[in-house]
Amino acid sequence: MSGYALSIQRLIKEFSRFPGIGEKTAARLANHVLRGSAEDARRLAESILDVKQKIRLCSVCFNLAEAELCDVCADQARNRRIICVVEEPDSLIALEASGGYRGVYHVLHGALAPLEGIGPEQLRIRELLDRISDSPVEEVIVATNPSVPGETTALLLSKLLKERAVKVTRIALGVPMGGDLKYTDRMTLAKCLEFRRGV
Repeated sequence: MSGYALSIQRLIKEFSRFPGIGEKTAARLANHVLRGSAEDARRLAESILDVKQKIRLCSVCFNLAEAELCDVCADQARNRRIICVVEEPDSLIALEASGGYRGVYHVLHGALAPLEGIGPEQLRIRELLDRISDSPVEEVIVATNPSVPGETTALLLSKLLKERAVKVTRIALGVPMGGDLKYTDRMTLAKCLEFRRGV
């Protein structure tokens, strides 16, 4: 970063703290801010502060929200008898974008990773179990990521929920639409065969 003025170096350093942003990308972002107007920079700074001040967790599902309830939980047209459990708010957003789900969600804020110190106590599992005890739920869809932590979390949730006589389903895993079998990894192909269905 030598050659940059101190304030630009500081901005590059701050940008490079973001996940997936290396020093070169951080420098491009800093230069973009520098070339923009003072009004652009003010709006960027205000939007960052706005997010930090206004965003909190929904009191029901733990999605990100500006009010007591997130938009999904506040929507009276949603089917509250079906809960889809996801690891992070980003997963909820992706599922919502599909447009095919009209139930509600529960955000765990992570997945089991004992080596990283993330056990059931660090996730919103207790709140999910309390939620199921407090209201009639017909089905819980476990939509954790198809990774080792995600699968481990899915197994634990399945065990805990079946003890409460709730129907538990897991999202299907397989080849994406438009995909090609010859380029698909072995684990995905194994899951495709395991979760095959009638036609």
